[in-house]
Amino acid sequence: MNGPRVRIAARAVRAGGLIAYPTEAVYGLGCDPRNEGAVKRLLALKRRSIRKGLILIAADFAQLEPFLQPLAPPDRARLAATWPGPQTWLIPARTTTPRWLRGRYDTLAVRVTAHPLAAALCRACGHPLVSTSANRSGRPPARIALAVRRQLGRSLDHLLPGPTGGALKPTAIRDLRTGQIVRSG
Repeated sequence: MNGPRVRIAARAVRAGGLIAYPTEAVYGLGCDPRNEGAVKRLLALKRRSIRKGLILIAADFAQLEPFLQPLAPPDRARLAATWPGPQTWLIPARTTTPRWLRGRYDTLAVRVTAHPLAAALCRACGHPLVSTSANRSGRPPARIALAVRRQLGRSLDHLLPGPTGGALKPTAIRDLRTGQIVRSG
């Protein structure tokens, strides 16, 4: 799954670019989460407030650990029971996790993706990716590459084509501390 298209997309991410790629339900808009300029460009393109925070997706939990507070074994087991898969968790963030990722919160939304292309992209990058729906705020999320091109076209540095995972709704978001569902899937 780590073919030339994935390597080209990873190169765009490493160069500070914005990319679109398929995820479990819709196309994601992403970039390197450690690149403040790229994240702010993504937020401007989406017309999304920095205060809302963003989701990071990863190929495995190890890619997310630098952004999160250390977890107790029961919490790690709870996550492992749902990953990889379409479950996003709000987990306490390290104080060093940039505000441009967590917004006004002390948590960070994270997911170990089960989508093979998205996971391959995270592996090729060597780190997690910002993952927000590939659309401008208030518009429907794109489910096919053509819809991404129509909405965001020239604003992207790369579009990685492929099928979405077939989920009808965005992933559910649950708070690890309380178990409360913040957004149903």
